[in-house]
Amino acid sequence: MRTLLLALACLYTVTATAATGVYVQKLTYADFADRLEALGTLRANESVEITATVTERLLAVHFRDGQRVKRGALLAEMDAAEEQALRQEQFLVADEAARQYERVKKLAADGLAPQSQLDEKRREYLAAQARLDGIDARLRQLKLTAPFDGVLGIRTVSPGTLVKPGDVITTLDDDQVMKLDFSVPSTYLPALTVGLKIKAVARALDNAAFDGEIASIDSRVDPVTRAIRVRALVPNPNARLRPGLLMSIDLYKSPRQALMLREEALILEGRNHYVFRVNADNKIEKVNVVPGSRAPGWVEILQGLNENDLLVTQGTVKLRPGAEVDVLGEIEPGQRLPDLMKGAHSS
Repeated sequence: MRTLLLALACLYTVTATAATGVYVQKLTYADFADRLEALGTLRANESVEITATVTERLLAVHFRDGQRVKRGALLAEMDAAEEQALRQEQFLVADEAARQYERVKKLAADGLAPQSQLDEKRREYLAAQARLDGIDARLRQLKLTAPFDGVLGIRTVSPGTLVKPGDVITTLDDDQVMKLDFSVPSTYLPALTVGLKIKAVARALDNAAFDGEIASIDSRVDPVTRAIRVRALVPNPNARLRPGLLMSIDLYKSPRQALMLREEALILEGRNHYVFRVNADNKIEKVNVVPGSRAPGWVEILQGLNENDLLVTQGTVKLRPGAEVDVLGEIEPGQRLPDLMKGAHSS
């Protein structure tokens, strides 16, 4: 019996003094910035509906769906036969009025015609020319042209259709640069500046990422949501982005070098935050730290630690200050704990 008790005491002593196995992270500086996420909707840099401005029959369409056009390109024509005939008639009237005005002008210069006759011929000439200009303006309305460079949408009418003012024939978008409108809480207003870089992700395009920058900030805060509208410009050289597309926006502010700690290493006790640091003697020190901003899986350390400190990331449950530990492995920056453990188990 005495021998058994002695053996148990020895076993207890060995167990009590055995070092606890832990995984650690060597604290290093990393590129970091405060991040804000928002959702926004894309708009073309310039966008317009190409509509009829007069009631007339559509004579011809000079574009294909999705075609890229230059400013001034002829898109569609209305039937202008009646207006052309009226113009020819009015042109002759204006031409005759011009000749009569010039004839009386010469006579008046020689004192052979009164000033009143000259004034009357001048009024007749100007009135005839104004009517001719009015017909020319109507003829221009019968030809629809592109107001800027861009890509056309789908045609909605066919040649021969009687169109009325406001009837949409197609759309035109300048999509070389896209406007991205989104809202952020007004508490972030001090961090918003024109020129601030953003990254926008389109989930509909297999999470493709696009770079942009803030171009304008609204002058007012919404009194209901307490949010402020922001507009960013996103280059679109390959025309992958389309108006109306939903984008997820990442805003970054205050870029800096920061001490980044794995989140699982941080211990919360009341209002205080602690970590377990391994000293040169492989013993545990409980250190009070001040955390800063966070990123998925990581937390910035503002005070309490130094570069190259070894911090326990796994095995903290049974640790106490002064306890001896056995470092089983080190988590490299960006490495996930399960991957490290899997590698340790397979070795």
